[in-house]
Amino acid sequence: MSPNGQPHRIRRPAPRLVNPPGGAVAVASFPLDGGEWFGRHRHDAHQLAWAPDGVLAVRTRGRTWVLPPTVALWIPAGTPHSTGATASALLRSLYFWPDRCPLTWDEPRVVPVSALLRELIGHLAQDEDRLGAAERERAERVVLDLLKPVEVTTVRAPMPRDPRARRVAEALRSDPADGRTLAEWGTAVGASARTLARAFATDTGLPFGQWRTQLRLQTAMPLLAAGATVSSVARRVGYGSPSAFVAAFRRGVGVPPGAYFAPGARG
Repeated sequence: MSPNGQPHRIRRPAPRLVNPPGGAVAVASFPLDGGEWFGRHRHDAHQLAWAPDGVLAVRTRGRTWVLPPTVALWIPAGTPHSTGATASALLRSLYFWPDRCPLTWDEPRVVPVSALLRELIGHLAQDEDRLGAAERERAERVVLDLLKPVEVTTVRAPMPRDPRARRVAEALRSDPADGRTLAEWGTAVGASARTLARAFATDTGLPFGQWRTQLRLQTAMPLLAAGATVSSVARRVGYGSPSAFVAAFRRGVGVPPGAYFAPGARG
């Protein structure tokens, strides 16, 4: 196949691949059902993973990115990763051959997808006989010029190993708006607040309050990506006001929700 990274399991026809001889960029398109994942794999080429329709998720190096159509993820060649969708989506992957690519990012990077970049990706996804070699080369150069990473932080809320702390974590995953204190949770699970605080810090690397904030943001991201309003999501995950949620999102992710999720917000 292509850039050496056949999906772990495909229940559909083979993905559509545009990989012209001599080109610097190959483009593959994979329709995905909600909850469908390509198992852990790697590519010989750099990959730009993007969903023009739906919401993509990528797991790699202990981190998870939720990617609405406004952003894509650069995955360096050789990086083990798994890719899936939180709802029905079209995964459109660009593969950049390292010997013809000037970019040298050695870590995954989030890249805004502007209206121009979106159109150019569709342009390169055309059948090889519809796009001449010179025209394709010009488009590839512009695509590379448009790849400008933005500094965002992945949202992590690992589960604690301690069984009592894990019960608290599972309950909060079911209802992130639950505002009980650690002392109140301790009464529910049979542990002191100090024991639970120590378990969260030891097992997750995060104090309980920060862990709960991360969990709330993690829950919020797919909802926002699916088009829910900031106000409704703020209530759903336990914030008293949209402004409090936006402030927490900006602190946790690095940009406000509107910059990350709103269609066209990045130009």
